[in-house]
Amino acid sequence: MFVNSKKTLDNKDVSILLVEDDPSVAGSVIDGLEHAGLTIIHVDNGTKAIAAAGKSHFDLILLDLGLPDMDGQDVCRAIRATSDVPIIILSARSEEIDRVLALEFGADDYMVKPFGMRELIARIRAVSRRAGSLQESPTQTVNQTIGSLVIDRRAQRVFLSDVEVHLTPKEFDLLAYLANDPGAVFRRNDIMTEVWDTNWYGTTKTVDAHVAAIRKKLGHQEWIESVRGVGFRLSAPAS
Repeated sequence: MFVNSKKTLDNKDVSILLVEDDPSVAGSVIDGLEHAGLTIIHVDNGTKAIAAAGKSHFDLILLDLGLPDMDGQDVCRAIRATSDVPIIILSARSEEIDRVLALEFGADDYMVKPFGMRELIARIRAVSRRAGSLQESPTQTVNQTIGSLVIDRRAQRVFLSDVEVHLTPKEFDLLAYLANDPGAVFRRNDIMTEVWDTNWYGTTKTVDAHVAAIRKKLGHQEWIESVRGVGFRLSAPAS
């Protein structure tokens, strides 16, 4: 089933894919988001979600984990393999491990059901703002080089030894933030405030999950050094 309503957010066309199998939850979310001025496409299982994400461009995806045909984490992983579209998980699973796994699989944010519509809209605005902020700042340095790592802030792309490294939007935000001052230590709480902003109420272990994902993609643990009890620093590996 597809439900489509053409709306706007902050005077910009914003298209959202809602993946939710519970009709009552889906109806409530659709009503709330339509009143906030968003374009909503609704599908009720993971297979349709993957197909829709592959056929159409969406500015953001709201994804339930408890889907009838597959786990939402598998849907997230499948979409993330081919797209950098921001993903917010909406789930009844409240355990920390579920949050961490979802973020490791490429989600940008996580909300536990039941949630308030005002908070959901705030999260959507925050994630959308972060995803578009780099393209909206033409005065930023185009390329930043740290050893063999090149960060193209305007294009939101990363290259390592001339080979592109595909990061999720949140991974890119975190890497770019650490790259603001290579070698300097950034505190966990500052990272959460600047990269996830004040709308995020999760554990700071979210940072660890994203750092681990970036390290894996860069192929070397030393790119991001952990400073015990403080935070993280970005620097080129000695090797």
